[in-house]
Order: sequence, then C-alpha cells, then structure tokens
Amino acid sequence: MPFRHPTSKVNWTNSSFLTSTAVLTFTLVPWYLYNYGIDLFQTVMFLVFCIITGLSITLGYHRLFSHLSFKAKWPVRLLTLIFGAATFENHVIAWASDHRRHHKNVDTDGDPYDISKGFWHAHIGWIMFRREIEPPWDNVKDLMNDPLVRWQQKHYVLIATMASFVLPAFLGWLHAGASGAICGFLISGVARITAVQHSTFFINSLCHTVGSRPYSTNCSARDSGFMALFTFGEGYHNYHHEFQHDYRNGVRWYQWDPTKWSVWTLSKLGLTSDLRRVPEEKIVLAEIAEARRQLGKRITCERQPISAKVSEMLRASDEKLHEWAQRWQTWKSTPNPERPDYLEEIRNALKETRRDIQRAFELVAIAA
Repeated sequence: MPFRHPTSKVNWTNSSFLTSTAVLTFTLVPWYLYNYGIDLFQTVMFLVFCIITGLSITLGYHRLFSHLSFKAKWPVRLLTLIFGAATFENHVIAWASDHRRHHKNVDTDGDPYDISKGFWHAHIGWIMFRREIEPPWDNVKDLMNDPLVRWQQKHYVLIATMASFVLPAFLGWLHAGASGAICGFLISGVARITAVQHSTFFINSLCHTVGSRPYSTNCSARDSGFMALFTFGEGYHNYHHEFQHDYRNGVRWYQWDPTKWSVWTLSKLGLTSDLRRVPEEKIVLAEIAEARRQLGKRITCERQPISAKVSEMLRASDEKLHEWAQRWQTWKSTPNPERPDYLEEIRNALKETRRDIQRAFELVAIAA
C-alpha cells in the first residue's frame, strides 16, 4: 500500500518542531527530573506558563480574535498575542483563518482539521503535511486591520522564541543560576509547549470524537466535561459549534470553563466588554429541537423494530416536547411575562421527558 503522504508534502518545519519538542519532553525532560529534580519555584513557573499560554489560545486566539465573542482593551490583546505566540501554534491571523474555515465547513473537505479524515489528521496530521492549496486569509480582514495583530504576524518567530524559551530560562537563571536556566528552558519551555499544544489539538480531535451532542447532531462536535478539564473549558464543543459567538463554552454555571470565568473577571476590571451571550430561550429551544429530532429518528427506525408499548412511550414523549416548545414560544412572546421562573419549569420538564425517552431506549436495548 503506497504511503498516503509523500515526503514532498511533509511540512518539514512544523514536523521537525513538533517531533523534536515531543521527543525531548519524553526523553531529556524525565532524565533531567530524575537526576536533578525540580523545586517549588520551577513547578509554579511551569504551571503559570501553562495557564497564561493556554488561556492566550482559548481566551485570545479563539474566543476574542476568531469569534469576536467580546471586546478587550489593548493590554489583554497584547498579552494574549505575546503568550499565544509562545505556544508555537502560528500567528493569530493564520490560526483564526483556519478556525473560521473549520466552523464554516466542519466535517467537509473545506475543514482544515476534518475529523472524517481520521483522528490523527484532525489532531496533528493537518499541521505536519502541506495542503494541496493554501487557502487565502480572506476571512480575517477584520484582524488584518488591527495594528497589534499585524505586529505579531510580522515578528511572530522572535516573539514566540523570546516568550517561550528565553523568558523561562531567564527567570530560572535569576532563581538558581545556570542550572535554573536549563530547568526553566526544559520544563517551562519545551515540556510546557508540548502540553499546551496537545491540549489545543485535543479540541480538534477528541472533542469531535468523545462526548454527547445535546444541542445538534448536524456536526461531529461533542460536549465532554472530562475534556473541558484539559482544554481550559473548550470541551463543551457541541454547544460551541451551535452557538459559536457566545463567550461561554460551558454555558451552565457549574461547568468547568476557566476561560469563561477569566473573560467575566476581566470585564469586572474594565478590561473586557460587550460579552456576547446566547439568550436562554434559544439554548432551551435548541435542546428541545435536538431531542425531538433524535426521538423522530428512533420512532422511524426500520432496522430495529420497537414494540407497541415502547412506541407509545416515545410518541407520548414527542408530544410533550412539542407541547413545551409551543408553550415556550407563547410565553416568550409575552411583553411582560408574569412567571419569570417559567424557564426553569421548562428545563425540568425537558429533563423529565428526556428520562422518559431514555427509559424507552433502555427497553429497546433489552428487547434487542
């Protein structure tokens, strides 16, 4: 079987960097830690660099620059551009252009990291191999008018090198001389790059593979609270693809989304503003519509016949969903609704209906 990606299509710069940092992370870094250990200062510095560079991608590159989900003062924009570059995930113009193209063409050939081409392609393969035709940056003209963004693009390699390698090495040197500089370079530089990069890559691969799709099954994006733990809150990816301009990914207050909390905190400090939020009714109606869509598929499924009892349960649930959708539409059109708690009532009704549907599905599975 011929090799799928001939060497002429390898992006040697990207492939060499990704491979070398990963190899050093899993060979030289463990060797160094085994022989020399790591002190509290270096541990804290590693965690701080992980957080500021990770948030610079999720808060800056992603939600601010790619989706314009809020506005930010220049200090926030500058810091996210500097430490976003420190992840070596390209300058923000290229990053945002690819990401906007991903949302527009998700799961098709126009998607740069199309999961239908395989997990490896979506995770890292699309970076390591050249595309047939490099798409133009015609979808980020708004960013190209930003002087700070153009400055980052022009000096990207220098900014990335200084923020990612020189700065942690310098801080390590101030702390413990030459040995501290080496430790800072390896731990907060090399190992941190590998960790943060693959955290981002997981959003393109695992977040399109693992989890549920409560808002829409029109694309492969999935919600996973577990993945949110490793991606600064980006794991609620089904919600994000359905409502991409919301500054939140974890829309519930209890969902792990440090990026959302950071944007909100910065707004209280006057550093961010115009936070875009999807109205609650749109979210509820999206959940109802998706539940009814899945219910309809189950009822009309020909490959797995269902009993009359189960069919009746499902049809009853479908009628409940339809009723609540109509009642909600009527309520939200009222100028001054008398029952502000009605939204929560609908949510509870939706949960109960989903439980009915799940019980019916379990009966189907037992019968099968």
